[in-house]
Amino acid sequence: MRNALASLGQMASAALVAVAVAVVSLIAISRVQWPAFPSSNQLHALTTVGQVGCLAGLVAVGWVWRRCTRARGRLLTQLAGLVFMSAFTVVTLGMPLGATKLYLFGISVDQQFRTEYITRLADSPALRDMTYLGLPPYYPPGWFWIGGRAAALGGTPAWEVFKPWAITSITIAVAVALVLWWRMVRFEYALIVTAATAAVTLAYGSPEPYSAMITVLLPPMLVLTWSGLRAGDRPDAPAGAGRGAVIGAGIFLGWTATWYTLLFGFTAFTVALMALWLAGVRWRRNRPRGAGKAALDPLRRLAVIAGTALVIACTTWLPFVLRAVHSPISNTGSAQHYLPADGAELTFPMLQFTLLGVVCLIGTLWLVVRARSSVRAGALAIGVLAIYLWSLLSMLTTLARTTLLSFRLQPTLSVLLVAAGAFGFVEFARALAAAGRERSWGRGVLPVAAAIGLAAAIAFSQDIPDVLRPDLTIAYTDTDGHGQRGDRRPPSAEKFYATIDHTITQVTGKPRDQTVVMTADYSFLSFYPYWGFQGLTSHYANPLAQFDLRAAQINKWSNLKTADELIHALDTCPWPPPTVFLMRRGAGGNYTLRLAEDVYPNQPNVRRYTVDLRGALFDSPRFAVRSVGPFVLAIRKPGA
Repeated sequence: MRNALASLGQMASAALVAVAVAVVSLIAISRVQWPAFPSSNQLHALTTVGQVGCLAGLVAVGWVWRRCTRARGRLLTQLAGLVFMSAFTVVTLGMPLGATKLYLFGISVDQQFRTEYITRLADSPALRDMTYLGLPPYYPPGWFWIGGRAAALGGTPAWEVFKPWAITSITIAVAVALVLWWRMVRFEYALIVTAATAAVTLAYGSPEPYSAMITVLLPPMLVLTWSGLRAGDRPDAPAGAGRGAVIGAGIFLGWTATWYTLLFGFTAFTVALMALWLAGVRWRRNRPRGAGKAALDPLRRLAVIAGTALVIACTTWLPFVLRAVHSPISNTGSAQHYLPADGAELTFPMLQFTLLGVVCLIGTLWLVVRARSSVRAGALAIGVLAIYLWSLLSMLTTLARTTLLSFRLQPTLSVLLVAAGAFGFVEFARALAAAGRERSWGRGVLPVAAAIGLAAAIAFSQDIPDVLRPDLTIAYTDTDGHGQRGDRRPPSAEKFYATIDHTITQVTGKPRDQTVVMTADYSFLSFYPYWGFQGLTSHYANPLAQFDLRAAQINKWSNLKTADELIHALDTCPWPPPTVFLMRRGAGGNYTLRLAEDVYPNQPNVRRYTVDLRGALFDSPRFAVRSVGPFVLAIRKPGA
């Protein structure tokens, strides 16, 4: 247990170092007027310089560690490793985004609801749904709650905090992953595997920051969990063997439940596979004598993990579960109604003719050779097999008109294989050096391996901005909450949002969190904490909100002809009705809302359709109607 407490202390210290590095670096980057990334190569060039400096620093840290024997010197070396690893993460994401206030993918599609969520939780610390008034959250609020509270504490608009919080949170996860690795393997190995997995996570998982945090932490946590589950395998193992690892696994699993449902489900699935595999092996091994007792040990440990995770998960899930017990729900499973081409086939990154493919191939070979003799290889191998099994199950669940969103595990698969590849590369280099110890070429093996590894790391890392280029471009072309674009070009219609917000608060005389807005321009809700009457799509909607029934209600409004009919419909609405309609001007004096419906299993899985509301519905003294740019704003006056 003392070892577990020491690990927790080091992880907390690593998180503080990561926050300090991220804050200082991001402030420094923001003080300079940079050119836009899509129209200039300067930011890419400076990103490469920063990456090379950080990777060279990590090599130097590893070299110093091997020659340092004093405890104080090694402590400083670990601190330097944390600083360089954190700086690598920040420069890889922060520098390309240096000239925009928006994060990857701007304020478009998925980032709309993510920004809306952090805006909601900046407005109040209460756990509330991102869109719908009076509902508990369905989407895990953990990451968004911390970001929202940081925005409120700093008095900064939540949308503006999204980028620094995303970068900082990923940096924290990378630093903690480094600590987890160095607590389990040699420090030099920890530097290598953390740098490798961090680079792959940044390249393929960073647009979804809370997912990226779990992804980079998953390999060391699987190793920790596997060691905890099998700690009682030895006959001479003490009664409390592996207790800290088991509790740590439970805490991690519970944390993922408050962070991201998909990776929580996958992690729970993988841990269950580990326990069942061990139980089966022990049953077969001890069949002549006490097979049941031996097989039950990993299952008891699994129960402890599940119980610990359940307690933590209840902190965010209990309000929704209690409400769902006695409230009507609809669109259940709609969040899983997405099957792109990547979700219809298995992915084999180890067979791709790329640098990443080579590392994944090395990792695959290492897993095959070492899975039975190495705890690390065994844990990572089960994780990889779990992804393929999850993918096949996802394909089968299409028969039940749903999926398990297996395509979203592709970054996780790459990270697990790259972690294995890093260990495989190191072990192969050491074995080759040992084989040539008595020959002239033996002494040059490790320096050559280090040079190849460093060159590969630089080559892959400097390509990350190009991998992220589509997401970076949107971050510069979307209009932010100040009505500006990162590329300094003319902003889009979002530049009128500030005027719309001022008009709404002036006419209603109410705080934003007491006003429900009916709009199809959902980015307005990302910048201002108004409630929405209808969400972006059913895939992001709270099942308690009854998305399909609300859509039917809106369609009924389109058949109304007079303001009296609309007022009556609003007053008898089964949900808190909108008092503000933010629409676009259509043909024939109508106002339009462009909404969406779920058409899964078709791809695309969403069909857009337009609802026309007659202008006569708002032609009444009870409504204040304003034209603001391309928008029509109809506000029901207080008391009307």
